[in-house]
Amino acid sequence: MSNILHDLEDALRNAQAVAWTALVETRGSTPQKAGACMLVFADGSQAGTLGGGCVEAEVKRRALRLLDEGRREILTFQLDSDYGWDDGLICGGRMCMLVDPVRPHEDASFFETLFRLTAEGRGSTEAVIIDAEKAGGGRDGDRFLFDEAATLLARRSESGEALPAAIAENLRPLDERPRPYIASGVSYLPRLKRCRLIVVGAGHVGQKVAELAAAADFDVWVVDDREQYCNPERFPQAKRLIVGAVDSALSGLEIDSDTYAIIVTRGHNHDEEALYHLAETRARYVGMIGSRRKIKLIFEDLLAEGISREALQRVSAPLGLDIGSQTVPEIAVSIVAELIAHRNLGEIPERYRRASLVHELAVKAM
Repeated sequence: MSNILHDLEDALRNAQAVAWTALVETRGSTPQKAGACMLVFADGSQAGTLGGGCVEAEVKRRALRLLDEGRREILTFQLDSDYGWDDGLICGGRMCMLVDPVRPHEDASFFETLFRLTAEGRGSTEAVIIDAEKAGGGRDGDRFLFDEAATLLARRSESGEALPAAIAENLRPLDERPRPYIASGVSYLPRLKRCRLIVVGAGHVGQKVAELAAAADFDVWVVDDREQYCNPERFPQAKRLIVGAVDSALSGLEIDSDTYAIIVTRGHNHDEEALYHLAETRARYVGMIGSRRKIKLIFEDLLAEGISREALQRVSAPLGLDIGSQTVPEIAVSIVAELIAHRNLGEIPERYRRASLVHELAVKAM
């Protein structure tokens, strides 16, 4: 999504005509799900994809026509013999598309607001009318942009009508991390607030995790006491680099409920110090790398220092999905996969969960 928005921003800045196309509803089996976006330029080129094949080719054809006319439209495709044969998609699925032409020098305030929210890492919800009769007003293709507080910030509609009441009533809180949904003839496309990932430890694992996590839309911060490791050359994707002792770097660091933190330092003492500062914060997720023996020793020390058992139970340790990882890239993939699952699903899938090693300490004490 961020790359598509950058391309759109460049097109608007250069007064280049472009059609914004977005998948706003799917039913059954489809190659892409609601929220997928594609830009179609006047020369027939594109950025992004709606799934490829016959449907995408037809969307491009119609988008070019609508770009000439300057008219928004909702398109519906049934993945049957007309649009699925060449791609093996004859599965009865349905795809509903918004095509919104943006021509030079027209009002682009809707997109400018979206650019600003995205650049700031803030969440938003776009509501698109796909059935005006069910929505109780407006026109098919009308777009409305709301912030995290459900405040209407921008609209893309020529009707001039008041916002249909049902649109605001059906908004879901972004802190529940909703997926795209349909209600009363309106498609809701949430764009969730970006989560911050604090990587404590700038070694090989931390470097690879930071690279993959940034590509997966985490805002990466890196903490390490070694400037030769914690620098822009090794972490070009990082939003922030903090060079300093773990104790001073993590003390008072901004950590909220949208923060993820992983501990992948070079030694036992650094890991323990980092977990001491992170375990009882508001972080949504805290994970630590290491052997079972090391983790239990650290947990024992922190319990003795007054860190609560409940806080340690929340720590994912050893972190990463169990996929038999051995190399640094494999370990990084397992860690980032766990982060994505937790962020997108609200928890680690049951088949991958491990019982907290704190429970083994309790059994041992008995």
